[in-house]
Amino acid sequence: MSEKDDTQGAGASAPRPAGGALPRRRTSGKHPLARFLVRRILTALLLAWGITLVTFLLTNLVPGDPVAANLGQRALGDPAIVAQWKAEHGLDKSLPEQYLIHLQGLLQGDLGMSQQSHRPVSEDLAEFVPATLELAGAAIVVSLILGVAFGVIAALRRDRLSDQVLRVVSLIGISVPTFWLALVAFYVFFFRLQITPGSGRIDPGMSAPPPVTGLTTVDAALAGQWDVFGSAVGHLITPALVLALYTIGLLTRFTRSAVLEVLGQDYVRAARAKGLPGRVILFRYVLRSALVPIITVAGLAFGSLLSGTVLVEAIFAWPGIGQYAYKSATTLDLPAVMGVGLVVGGVYLVINLIVDVLYGVIDPRVRLQ
Repeated sequence: MSEKDDTQGAGASAPRPAGGALPRRRTSGKHPLARFLVRRILTALLLAWGITLVTFLLTNLVPGDPVAANLGQRALGDPAIVAQWKAEHGLDKSLPEQYLIHLQGLLQGDLGMSQQSHRPVSEDLAEFVPATLELAGAAIVVSLILGVAFGVIAALRRDRLSDQVLRVVSLIGISVPTFWLALVAFYVFFFRLQITPGSGRIDPGMSAPPPVTGLTTVDAALAGQWDVFGSAVGHLITPALVLALYTIGLLTRFTRSAVLEVLGQDYVRAARAKGLPGRVILFRYVLRSALVPIITVAGLAFGSLLSGTVLVEAIFAWPGIGQYAYKSATTLDLPAVMGVGLVVGGVYLVINLIVDVLYGVIDPRVRLQ
């Protein structure tokens, strides 16, 4: 048989469909983004279990005796009272048994009973967490707006005066300790100049709005109490700016580096050679490509803001989770400490999940890997 006959025979064994089109390769029924989201959610659930385990172990490895921290000297001398207190809080069982009880309670929404407030930890957290979310949320919004804008300006005006000034400002923001800046801001703007409100979330004498979300500004707006809303915004400005300064400096430097890297790519040069307007090149090509690393830094910065507000909340008398965590740690209130750890870990987990989803939305190559 000739070579031509062999070719015809091979072609005959796999006939083409009508119209001469090649058969399509079978693909999965799910959309690539849907598969990407399912993988990330399953990973998040596994990490959530790991957070509960690590939080429980680290809390119980803290040196100190919670019995001595919560009972008086006279009660400590009575073995019956000590045994009753341990049985009441589950400390008479082994660590594996305590963890299983703790995990079972978490699945039912029960974080345990605080040994100091004698209230469910979930109720305490529902009271204190919104204040910190409001403060950290305002700080991250200001940080994103100013940090990204300053970074883009510094990159577009590389090595010019404005670039040098912004780099110095960002370096100061990263270097200045937050607690020192909070003390200086409180002393200068409130005590000396009296241009900002004092401590707390609203002015003394004002009634808090009916609680809906726990965020004073939002609740005041929903209730139509615009005087309370203005007071809440005024009290929020100074601590939010203090918290935001470090993140602004970080985002400025990181955005500048990311934008400069993208500006040197060939497709940006090609877009310029085509005569596209600078605004189109900036928003359609440069910022879209630079958003992935910027989103990563912004997500980590929000988690750091939420977990690092202890000193700022103490200076501005802000009733947030930082104050609650400090009091719980000093009194070895183990259920409350574990509750705070779960909240902070959960925030990091949610932020990372959101960042992963944004990766897949912005860059299709991520969800196809």
